[in-house]
Order: sequence, then structure tokens, then C-alpha cells
Amino acid sequence: MSLTASAPATPALSPARRWSLLFTVAAGLLLVTLDNSVLYTALPTLASELAASDSQQLWIINAYPLVMAGLLLGAGTLGDRIGHRRMFLIGLLAFGAASLAAAFAQSAGQLIAARAALAVGAAAMMPATLALIGLTFHEERERNIAIAIWGSVAIIGAALGPIIGGLLLARFWWGSVFLVNVPVVVLAFIATLVLAPKGVPNSSRRWDLLSSLLALGALSCLVLGIKSVIAAPPAWATAAIATTVALIAAAAFVRRQRVLPYPLLDFAIFRNPAFLSGTLAAVFTLFALAGLQLVTTQRFQLVAGFSPLQAGLLVSVAAMGSLPSALLGGSFLHRVGLRPLISGGLACGAVGVTVVALGFPHGLGWVIAGMALTGVGMGATISVASTAIIGNAPADRAGMASSVEEVAYEFGGLLAVAILGSLAAALYSAFLPADAALPAAAREGIGQALQLAGDGAPVWLGDVHAAYDRGYQLVLGVVAAALAIGALLTALLLRGVHGGRVGAPIAVD
Repeated sequence: MSLTASAPATPALSPARRWSLLFTVAAGLLLVTLDNSVLYTALPTLASELAASDSQQLWIINAYPLVMAGLLLGAGTLGDRIGHRRMFLIGLLAFGAASLAAAFAQSAGQLIAARAALAVGAAAMMPATLALIGLTFHEERERNIAIAIWGSVAIIGAALGPIIGGLLLARFWWGSVFLVNVPVVVLAFIATLVLAPKGVPNSSRRWDLLSSLLALGALSCLVLGIKSVIAAPPAWATAAIATTVALIAAAAFVRRQRVLPYPLLDFAIFRNPAFLSGTLAAVFTLFALAGLQLVTTQRFQLVAGFSPLQAGLLVSVAAMGSLPSALLGGSFLHRVGLRPLISGGLACGAVGVTVVALGFPHGLGWVIAGMALTGVGMGATISVASTAIIGNAPADRAGMASSVEEVAYEFGGLLAVAILGSLAAALYSAFLPADAALPAAAREGIGQALQLAGDGAPVWLGDVHAAYDRGYQLVLGVVAAALAIGALLTALLLRGVHGGRVGAPIAVD
């Protein structure tokens, strides 16, 4: 069953009210995605001001996506129970309060706790944004365009994070990167009260807190296990324990969903190839975008001497490339179908990342061209991946479907940080020459090497830059390979009728 095949869940709204509501929920989405990436440029300042250790810095970054990914499934199902309008309002309030707490945190521990609280608000908001779109836009083509705009906002928010962080830090204290959320929260809250339909909550839907906690535990331990394996040197004992706990939690989660009358995740929905392809596309897209953004901002700041703002502007080229293709993809989806846009977009992204990997030694122009090409592909994919997911789920499980999509995006981003960030550090150490002249501390990380170099240019500094660049190039190769695999998998899934139109008549029990 699909949304297009179901009776409208809410009364028809006027066009002005529908599109105003879209931009209201998009503002909430923008806040959520900005906070995922704004710390890429703000973290060094935060670490200095709050005297954060390396471990605390890791949790300042990871507390937000980890908690959000773990709670998303539960939040979507809770939205089905109490109403998505109410969930969005609750999420806005929680997000605004947590932003104030983060802005005025006095220690690294307080900031980590505030980031976790931000994730709770974000988890409440994210499924509600897409569910409200699916339940408000009843006409297929109009809904496709609305979801395309929604997807574009997600990409733009992720790309603008480093830029906004750089701009604010150039003029204000570090807390401004969180305080800027508050006025947007206030305006979005008022607009939602005025514009969003109340809907019809389904009180028969039960929310299972234990399932949410199991999902959170499985994801957290999986990420810890991955980081432990890729670390230099690998922490095999930690990896084994974390992976074991992750597998136990995941098995318990799956088992519990099979016995619950209203599971947080109905695995039967993945029998729909269009739904599955949309979910996979979301994972691969965010893995590529988050990874490309993370390693590129780091490389051009550490090796090329870019400022945080300059590095943020560079990776924003991908967002600029994504916007037109996302809007066009949503507009023409009803004509060309899912397969050319999802699989073709992933393939285009693979080519774009390859251009960056092979071209960056030959000049910045190649990097800009590759970023733009990657953005074009990712924009086409991300806009219709959302439609494939929300358009192939029952109307009364819109929250669950939205949560699956959000978990896919967050999981892709988490994997990128866990795998690619750790891999870049490990490759840097592996590619350093066995030269006695190179200080031991410089082998621990390029940050330490640059601190040792200071304002001078010791003879070993060229080896440090060369080692980091070789690692950067290989990491980009991993990103390109992942996108190529995603293109192949989704092309196979979307053969036949599922590549033709959204809402193919595949029943979900």
C-alpha cells in the first residue's frame, strides 16, 4: 500500500497554507542538519575554551547523531500515536531549550549533555517534518516537488553548517553557533500553530521505549566497534566487546519487533523494492556527502592552509550543485521514474568524487568541478529517495516510514565519521616514511605534526603533507566505490515496474 493509494489523512489545505507549512517544517529540518555539521569548524575553538580532551571532543561531535539515530524510530511511531503536529512542536521546544543550554555550557561534560538533549528534540522533529508533508500534499506530483524541496534543505543545511560556524566564530563567542537556533525555533513554533493541521492521532498505537533503547545501544556499539578496528593501532578487545554488544542489542530489537502488536519497525515494509532502494540510497548519499565534507574540510585546512570559512565555502559547492537537480528530479519523477534518478544520481556522484580524488593535486578547479558534479548526482538521488520511502508506506505508518528514512540518513553520516575519519588518520600514519628525523609525536596525527612545526617549515613537513594527501586520496576512493556499489544495488532493485512510478502496488502487511 502507498500513500497515493490511501484516503487522505488530513483535510485538503489551501495551496498557500500547504506551501507555507512546507517552509515551516523545512526550517526545523534546517536546524537539525545544521547542528550535524556546524561543529566541524567550531570544534577547535570549543576544545580550547572548554579544555576538552580528545575523548570529550569525540563525544561532543558524536553524541548528537548517535542519540538522534537511536531515538528516531521510536519518535516516528510516537508521532503516529499522538499526532505529528504535536511531535513537531514538542521537538521544537526541546531543541530550543537544549540550544540555550549548549550555548552557555561551562564545561565539556555540560556541552555533551546539551548535545544529547539537542538530539532528543531533533529526533522528535525529523520524522514529523516528512510525515506532515506526506499527509498534507495529497496530489502526487505536488508532493514529489515538496519532498524534493525538503531533501534540498537537508543537503543545504549540512553544507552550510561549516560556513555558518566560520562566520559566527569570526565575530562572536563559540556559544553563538547554538544560540542562533533560538529565534528560528520561536518563529517555526508560532507558524506551526497557525498552519499545521491537527490531524487525527491514533491512540491505539503503542510506543515502546525499550525498542528505542535497544536501537540506540546497537548503533552506539556498532560505531564504537568500527572506530576501534580502524584506529591506529587497532583496539581489538574494545572492538570485539562493542561488536558483540551491538549484535546482541540488534538481535533483541529484531526479536521484539516481531512480537509487538505495533512495532517501531515493521520489517515487512522492506519487501517493497522501491522502499528498500530509497532507504539504501539515503544511506549511501549521506555516507558520501558527510565523508566528503569531513575529509575535505580537514585536508584543505591542515595541508592547504585554508581558513574554516574558506574550507566551508569549498564544500558548499556540492550543495549548490545539488539544488537544481533535486528540484528537477522532484518535478520530473512522475515521467522518468525512480531508477534513472536514484541509480543514475549515485553513479554521477561516484564520478564526481573520482574527479576530486584524481584532480586535487592538479589544482583547485578540479576540486570545485568534482564537488559540483557530486552535488548534481546527490541532489537527484536524495530528492526522490525520500519520495520512494514515504510514497510506498501505508498512510497510518507515515511516522514509521519517515523514521526509517531519517535513520538511514543518520546511519550513513555516522558510518562516514566512524569509518572515513578513522581511516584518514590511520592512513596518514601508515604512509609516513620510516625516517628517524621525523618526531615521534608527528606520527600520532597531522594536528600534532603541525603544532611541532609551528611557524617554520622543517624538512619533514613535506613528508607529513604527502602522507596526509595519499590518505585523503584513498579515502575519496572508498567514497566513490561506495557510491558505485549503491548505484548497482538500487538499479537491480528498481528493475521493471518499480523503476517506473512511485507507489507501485506492493502491499505491506
